[in-house]
Amino acid sequence: MKKNLWVMLSLVSVVLLLSGCTEFDQPISSKSEGFWNEFIVWPLVSFIKLFADMFSSYALGIIVVTIIIRLVILPLTIKQIKSSKKMQEIQPKLKELQAKYSSKDAATQQKYQQEMMQLMSTSGVNPLAGCLPIFIQMPILIGFYHAISRMNATPAFELGTFLTLPLAEPSILLAIIAGLIQYVVLMTGPAVDNPQMKIMMYIMPLMIIGFGIILPAALSLYWVVGNIVSVLQNLAIYKPWNKNKPEAADTGGAK
Repeated sequence: MKKNLWVMLSLVSVVLLLSGCTEFDQPISSKSEGFWNEFIVWPLVSFIKLFADMFSSYALGIIVVTIIIRLVILPLTIKQIKSSKKMQEIQPKLKELQAKYSSKDAATQQKYQQEMMQLMSTSGVNPLAGCLPIFIQMPILIGFYHAISRMNATPAFELGTFLTLPLAEPSILLAIIAGLIQYVVLMTGPAVDNPQMKIMMYIMPLMIIGFGIILPAALSLYWVVGNIVSVLQNLAIYKPWNKNKPEAADTGGAK
């Protein structure tokens, strides 16, 4: 649906807006003031530092914290994915309603809205269920994004390397890997079956590659690990390998 595309683009805009905050490239410490710094960014920095000291590697600290965050928000992510899946399942019926009530007069559109909401209700689809979890996740994910960037701007934190790649410097290799895995995320999710969402399959990977080329490699590492977790989630929930089984059964019956 076009509304879903606009929601996605709006969320991307929010990310870009918050990524451009004046403190984005400023040092971070326990004395940094403000709600965002005290309750989101600094706790995430401390968490990364904890595991970095434990494993003697900031790269492993980032990987562990990324996985932990993904596991914490997993229930919300699953709820979001299931809602998107249900929405995809009723797309044919929604298209029938659109064709049935194609007239743009107020009375027809009101009837269309009533039947559409009734269809969603009987199908167990909550239009807000797919959006609300995203808005809840965004502060955490953007905060983590800021934490890495501001650690890179703080002399006290030596991010070191990951497989010989300096985490404090941009890495074209990690940026490309992050973009490719983002494409796999979308290929294994609901966007692959939604023509109106397919544009995101090309925009999001290119955006991640573009940002990864100019931002510290630590952020690309975060995207790589987070996207790998997202691929595993999609495979477990959507089971894309089962999509063609009914068709195969029908073909066999016809023979």
